[in-house]
Amino acid sequence: MKRSMISFDWAMKRLLRNKANFEVLEGFLSELLRRKIIINHTGESEGTPTDKDDKTNRVDILVEADEKEIIIVELQFDSVAEYFHRMLFKAPPQPSPIGREFTPFGGIKGGGYFINIVHFGLDGDDYVYHGFTNFKGLHTKNELQLTAAQQKLYSKKVVGEIYPEYYIISVRGLNDVAKDSLDEWIYYLKNNRIEDHFTAQGLDKAKEVLLFDNLTPEEQEAYLRDIDAKLLNDSAITTAQLEGEIRGEAKGEHKKAVASALKMLEDGMSIEIICKYTGLTHEQITEIQQENQ
Repeated sequence: MKRSMISFDWAMKRLLRNKANFEVLEGFLSELLRRKIIINHTGESEGTPTDKDDKTNRVDILVEADEKEIIIVELQFDSVAEYFHRMLFKAPPQPSPIGREFTPFGGIKGGGYFINIVHFGLDGDDYVYHGFTNFKGLHTKNELQLTAAQQKLYSKKVVGEIYPEYYIISVRGLNDVAKDSLDEWIYYLKNNRIEDHFTAQGLDKAKEVLLFDNLTPEEQEAYLRDIDAKLLNDSAITTAQLEGEIRGEAKGEHKKAVASALKMLEDGMSIEIICKYTGLTHEQITEIQQENQ
């Protein structure tokens, strides 16, 4: 049996920031990072609160996990050309003995994780990608180490470990066959459904917390309002795209008509005949004639 659930983006905005529901997000992060994650705090991760698409296109959440790790989880719905630049801009802030006030939580050690869940296709043959920064000698190929003092400060051994690690999950890439527990989570992210035989960490709690029927009447009303707003926004985008295509087609047809009119004028045809076969008006053809004399 497949259970219909609310969307993960709405849950991130409204439910998963509640400590009582941390188990859901902990389960997802534990499956992705392949180790047990315990969440201490959650908060906003809006580095660019004036972005026009923040409310309609993107949602993110910042997590402080055990061992003082920062994890940012971001969902992106519409493909944008500069998406990978945005990933760099939105990466977890780095700790600094001088500038700790700029970090969301004090005393953070290590570079943290930036997890990107995208609802558009990527130009690759996988649907989960992992990236990180490392520094290796050009000649020795050995990794750059931290000094003893730096190791004490960051609780890390090599320089690359103090920079963020990146994950990109393209949910469209899953063929709806869950081969492991992480795939079970991606199946839910893609389809808003959880099958009864799924056993991934956090999904049992998700079945309880994220089932529409288990929301309060106020939450159900808010969820339906958000769904309506998203559908309206998607409809507006589709309408604008269609109007753009229509304008483009009309412009192309007009160019063809002008080109045909020029050829007919060169062949000595009358303006009346040209009007008949191109659909252009007498005034338009006269203007074309004058411009090309």
